[in-house]
Amino acid sequence: MPEADVASLADDLVLISAAAVEAGHIALGFFGNNPRAWTKGGDSPVTEADIASDRSLHAALTSARPGYGWLSEESIDTPERLGRSRVFVVDPIDGTRGFMEGNVDWCVSVGIVEEGRPRVGVLFAPARQELYEATLGGGVRLNGTVIAASRPAEGAALHFAGPLRHMRALSGAGFSMTDRRVTPSLAYRLALVAAGRVDIATAAPDARDWDLAAADLLVHEAGGTLCDAEGEPIRYNRADPRHPALIAASPRLAAAAAGPIAGAESAAALLRRS
Repeated sequence: MPEADVASLADDLVLISAAAVEAGHIALGFFGNNPRAWTKGGDSPVTEADIASDRSLHAALTSARPGYGWLSEESIDTPERLGRSRVFVVDPIDGTRGFMEGNVDWCVSVGIVEEGRPRVGVLFAPARQELYEATLGGGVRLNGTVIAASRPAEGAALHFAGPLRHMRALSGAGFSMTDRRVTPSLAYRLALVAAGRVDIATAAPDARDWDLAAADLLVHEAGGTLCDAEGEPIRYNRADPRHPALIAASPRLAAAAAGPIAGAESAAALLRRS
């Protein structure tokens, strides 16, 4: 990458924060106003708000950092990004179904990935006026205030967010569950772990880079971890952006939950094949 295209973590954070807030305000103008909607591959919904947000992000970010690659849920993917050491990984509205239904738990997600791992990440939830910001090694802030993931004592009742089958598997393995938070946005679900509002969050297989990259950094900088059921961290900007079942929690809790989550996914896979 040309030297002139390489920016500091702080400069990149300022850039993507401003872009995410602007895109979020654009999307907020459509929220609750019956935006035009249609479906794309896999029966996934998309609205005119997603497209408007995506265009705003693309214009602001690629013009400022022409040497960075681009991967967005609402843009055509090309192999060109695979040759870039730094890549914008963007979801212009994470939680589109909830957005369409009037649920406030949706967000704009913008991350910058370098050599497969996030270095800067921002989530902006406009309907909640929550801005999460993180840089690698610099901690994470919510509306300017430092936040941290919870570290529940062993055997403590857990606040959970994720698929019902995962909650049942954890309960069956002896975990005490106090409640289950349901949110349409996976990125926002993971941000709740970073903020200490949820003790453990999980994701079913098939989450994509754009759902995860920014939130991954938030969780790690808050003292938690986001990993697969084998305990491995996520690698981004591969040819295939899909990921297996995932766990976000304190490192101790994630390690303890890995077996039950893996078992739940094995059982689900057998059911699908039968």
